[in-house]
Amino acid sequence: MTATANTPPRQATGSTDPDDPRTVPVTGEARYAELAARFRPVFDRISEGTLDREANRILPFDQVEWLRQAGFTTLRVPARFGGDPVSHEHLFRLLIELAEADSNVSHLLRSHFSFVETVALQPAEFQERWFPRIAAGQIFGNAATERGGNALGTTRTRLRQEDGQWFLTGEKYYTTGSIFADWVVVMASTEGLDGRQYALVKADDPRATIVDDWDGFGQPLTGTGTALFDRVPVHAGDILQRKVTSTLEPAFFQLFLLAVLAGIGRAALRDTRNLVGARTRTFNTGSGGLFRDDPQIQEHVGLLASKVYAAEAIVTAAARDLDAAVDPLLALSPEDSFLRAELAVQQAHVAVPPLVLAATGELFDVTGASAVSRGKALDRHWRNARTVATHNPALFKARSVGDYLINGTIPIGLNSIGEATVPQSSTTGGTP
Repeated sequence: MTATANTPPRQATGSTDPDDPRTVPVTGEARYAELAARFRPVFDRISEGTLDREANRILPFDQVEWLRQAGFTTLRVPARFGGDPVSHEHLFRLLIELAEADSNVSHLLRSHFSFVETVALQPAEFQERWFPRIAAGQIFGNAATERGGNALGTTRTRLRQEDGQWFLTGEKYYTTGSIFADWVVVMASTEGLDGRQYALVKADDPRATIVDDWDGFGQPLTGTGTALFDRVPVHAGDILQRKVTSTLEPAFFQLFLLAVLAGIGRAALRDTRNLVGARTRTFNTGSGGLFRDDPQIQEHVGLLASKVYAAEAIVTAAARDLDAAVDPLLALSPEDSFLRAELAVQQAHVAVPPLVLAATGELFDVTGASAVSRGKALDRHWRNARTVATHNPALFKARSVGDYLINGTIPIGLNSIGEATVPQSSTTGGTP
């Protein structure tokens, strides 16, 4: 029977007690088939209006609500809080399918699911405060990055305490998903404290303003714009110290992007198949027959499909490494757990973008000039893939993996973006 948001899943290990830490989500293809059957009708409904939304810049508020009502946003919440704790592998496979339907909708949930992972790392009191809200359907957005002016590892957004009350003030950009959210997870600094903090604020607070001013040429409907906070009050219990620790948070955050990329590849392949199958016009330089019967066209589509398959397989394999990293039966140390997840995702980050970017460009090689019609919007696949691929440059990941393999240097997960500290000797006119 298909599970619902309020139905605890079956348990995979020796305990059926949802409070037992040995309890892990059920894995396997039968479980995934249940999940897919539950959510595919929603994904199909989302897919129907994708072109119109992008052409007319219609933000997918309705589509996010459909997912909320279906219980999709409760995945990974522990069963004892009313959630549906699927494995990493199953979550990322579902996200790939959702990204095939609409890559914007899948992408904008990145901050929400990352917050779910963050809550799981917090003390019981914090979990008891926030997991029930997620299980009830509340959605979380992100406001971490600033456009400029903040030094690497710092933020200009500030938390200040006045007469026992905390207030948040600052401006953020790249606030993916926040315009659709109930809460925004804001990265800030506090005078007198080292590092950075997370402050949770209500998205509809009158002193918080979220603007749809993202001007990227891809992923235009993710709400990746500006957020302004003007002395927004923050409950003391809703402030977390941001620690750079050996956790899976950075790997999870980055693998999410790769799942979106794999879904874009699937969408490009779907449209390629449909175009070739329906095409009746041909060229005198080819076989003269239908495109769908031409061996060269068939080969090219097969090569394109293989790239998409490889991208999805890599994401799925990396997700399995995330599952292994936290599997209580393996009992990995925090360092080994971090290393297993981070290395897997960094290598995936090097391999997946070129595969998808190639597929989204090569689809035009099996069509004619009609394929570049704005009405078809086939260029959106490459634009969206290129935009997602820029979020965390792959060349840094390749260097990190190589340094580990050669020198044993533990990789560093991405946790901060800011202005570089430029050594004096590297600036114009500096001392040699």
